[in-house]
Amino acid sequence: MIGYMVTWTTYGSWLPGDERGYVKNGKTLAGDSRILKASQERQKSAIVKLDSRQKAYVRRAILDEAERIGQTIEALAVCTSHVHLVARPSRESIEAAVSRYKNVARFALRKQSNLGRLWTRGFDKRFCFDQKSLKHRIEYVKRHERD
Repeated sequence: MIGYMVTWTTYGSWLPGDERGYVKNGKTLAGDSRILKASQERQKSAIVKLDSRQKAYVRRAILDEAERIGQTIEALAVCTSHVHLVARPSRESIEAAVSRYKNVARFALRKQSNLGRLWTRGFDKRFCFDQKSLKHRIEYVKRHERD
C-alpha cells in the first residue's frame, strides 16, 4: 500500500439511509427512507455543518498535526459536512491517525465555537496500491476542496 483515502462526516449530516447513498462496512448502499427515519430518531445532537471559518480551523489543525507526527498528506478537503484526506502510510495505524485528526480538529473548534458532538463515529477508508489509484484519489479530493 502506497497511500490511502479516508472520509469522515460531521455529526448528523450524512446518516444511514440517506438518499445520496451511504457507506456501511466499506460498501456503498442505496438510500432507504425507513433507515434514514430510524437514524434521525436516534440522533442525540444537532446536525453539524461547518462554515468557512470552521473549515479553515479544521484544515489547519489536521495539517499541523500531520507535520508534527511526520505524515505526508497528499490532499485534504474539509467540506461543510465531511472531510476527505489522502495520506501516505505512517508508523501509526490508519485508525489511530484518523482518531488523532478528528481530535485535534475538535479541540481547535472547541476554542472557537460551542459545538456539541462534531464527528460521526468511524470513517470510510480506501487503499491505494499503485500510483494510478493514488493519483485518482488525490484528484477526487482536490475536486472537493471548494465544497
